[in-house]
Amino acid sequence: MATEAAAARVSPDRRIRVIRTVVMLVGVVVPSLVLRELVEFRFGSGPLADVSAVAVPMAATAWLAPYASYRRRDALLWLIGPGLYVFAVIAWRVALAPYRDWRPRPEERPRMRWSRDPEHAGTWLLSNPTSDTGHTGSS
Repeated sequence: MATEAAAARVSPDRRIRVIRTVVMLVGVVVPSLVLRELVEFRFGSGPLADVSAVAVPMAATAWLAPYASYRRRDALLWLIGPGLYVFAVIAWRVALAPYRDWRPRPEERPRMRWSRDPEHAGTWLLSNPTSDTGHTGSS
């Protein structure tokens, strides 16, 4: 009975955010494991196979980091260990985009404003992206 009450309190938006986060995590980790197996099959186990295992996650982390108030260089954390945790935090934050439920960095603050949408009350809204976050555009 208690679990039903707890499940009823979880908002549909939170469920969607969890699903988006899990999809991003699986979409990055599974291809990296497949790539590692392919490299290991072709060249044998060694440093090349190990580096290939973090190549895809590092690229995804570097690409998504500016959207989650992280720096691109945080992708290098995949080389020393906490990369999966950092990517999980980035995926959790990006799943809510364009709304933000975390405090923006000082250099992001001029581009941010409080959301006036009642559904997303208490969150930040990125009003206009800069060239740093517009890296996927055709400019």
